[in-house]
Amino acid sequence: MRWKMLTLSFCAFSVSALSGTVLAQTPVNLYARGAQGSHGAVAAAKPEASQVGVDILKKGGNAVDAAVATAFALGVLEPNASGLGGGGFMIVKLVGMKDAVVIDFRETAPAAARPDMYALGADGKVLNAANVVGGLASGVPGEVAGLLYGLEKFGSKKLSRAQIIQPSIDWAKKGIPVTVNLAKIITDELPKINKFPATAAIYTQGGLPYELGDTIKNPELAATLELIAKKGKDGFYKGELAKKIVAAVKDTGGILTEADLAAYEPKVRKPVTGSYRGYTLYSTPPASSGGTHVIQLLNILETFDVAKLGDGTPATLHLWSEAMKLVFADRAKYMADTDFVKVPLEGLTSKPYAISLASKIDMEKPMESVSAGDPSRFESGSTTSLSVMDSKGNMVAITKSINYFFGSGVIVPGTGILMNNHMDDFVPKPGSANSIEPGKRPLSSMSPTLMIDPEGRPFMTIGAPGATRIIGAVASVISNVIDHKMPIQQAAMAPRFFRMQAGDYNLEGRVSINTKTALEKMGHKVVVKGDWDPFFGGVQAVLFDRSAKQLDGGADPRRDGRVVAY
Repeated sequence: MRWKMLTLSFCAFSVSALSGTVLAQTPVNLYARGAQGSHGAVAAAKPEASQVGVDILKKGGNAVDAAVATAFALGVLEPNASGLGGGGFMIVKLVGMKDAVVIDFRETAPAAARPDMYALGADGKVLNAANVVGGLASGVPGEVAGLLYGLEKFGSKKLSRAQIIQPSIDWAKKGIPVTVNLAKIITDELPKINKFPATAAIYTQGGLPYELGDTIKNPELAATLELIAKKGKDGFYKGELAKKIVAAVKDTGGILTEADLAAYEPKVRKPVTGSYRGYTLYSTPPASSGGTHVIQLLNILETFDVAKLGDGTPATLHLWSEAMKLVFADRAKYMADTDFVKVPLEGLTSKPYAISLASKIDMEKPMESVSAGDPSRFESGSTTSLSVMDSKGNMVAITKSINYFFGSGVIVPGTGILMNNHMDDFVPKPGSANSIEPGKRPLSSMSPTLMIDPEGRPFMTIGAPGATRIIGAVASVISNVIDHKMPIQQAAMAPRFFRMQAGDYNLEGRVSINTKTALEKMGHKVVVKGDWDPFFGGVQAVLFDRSAKQLDGGADPRRDGRVVAY
């Protein structure tokens, strides 16, 4: 193994000689992240949320009940990353279902949105960051509709909606603990938070950041959750709460209307499907690019003997770099909401197309210029994440987000609802497949994924936050498990790497200096990040270890995640 092995005694305060980043100096607790159990396991970005899910399983709920309860809890416990004002994707495969089902509850552009709605500067960037901060950055939120739809259609019906949501209400009332990670995020985002008085009132102490060990209470959010528990979807998308949401967005420059909220519906979609070395994958289709490109990336890797190339070697990391270049070139050209744009999904996920792309890779040097391929020839006609699996083999993965940390910065006064800034995920000018259109869902990289083993049995549920880095994070953990035979927790902890179509090759600080040097000699421009850098996402996964006859969960130490199992 070519990457530096860290002992637990060393890991908490290690500073890589290569990293030179503040983050590498941040204490990272690697202890007790994973867990095993024979009945059920929940891997989520907060240990308290994982416990919520397991408690639901113990009460007789199924994996969907547990996932929805965990998702609502994450919106309270990790408010910087997701919540009622955001959206996401859920993928479900219950025992007896022939195929998985994807619930797309991604935000949509308001009816008044248009391709040229943002003023651009000479550099092509949106003036005053209007697509990032304030009401004009917010799309129509889909989280409440999506989670409740999943519960109604696939839940066990043994527990009521109120029972599923009650743990989130309890956490909002009693207050959430401020971790090192949350304290840092609040400090980093303080200018945005303080820009909006209702937001500052909850997530600062008189304009100053909370510190480690403090508690943040949100009784207004508790009241909102109680309303949703009582009235369901209509309690959020219609009536007085809807009026408050619209007023807050318009008061901060937005165009959201009550009609936009009332019209919102989640989309039920067929997953994109693929395989990797005999394992079947189900993942998210557009408007997420994630599932398609996880499959495409693994298809390219499948044409090489990755196990023989070795874990963390220069050859393996070179291969990943070149494969990611090819994948992100295609993403930039083809990906968008398929309700508005024809996307060659069959071609992008086909094995022959991957072989044609793989033939472009020179294992001795990096490609200098990469353009999109032609998948049409192969056609036959950031964020939080959680994974749940129970002993019956029911599998659920959810990835959801408000986009940037603390979203648009806008909290709806009196409700605790923090609004998303997912309009930033559109291309802010006409002419792109991902340009803004009314009702359109912006492009995403969310990749909640389910896997079936070669014998047709439930194997793994996995997902991650991390914007475009999600694709590489999910694919690399899958490869670590299948190619390098790593236990799931080790697979989640292994050093990460990432690059786009062009630009630098980003490596985590724990990649060995010999590997870094070898990559640079090949011609890669390498940038070394922190030892445990949240830039690379936060994978949450559960797999069925049949040799041990138990569920085995892995949680990423780059965030506050932890597995709870029983």
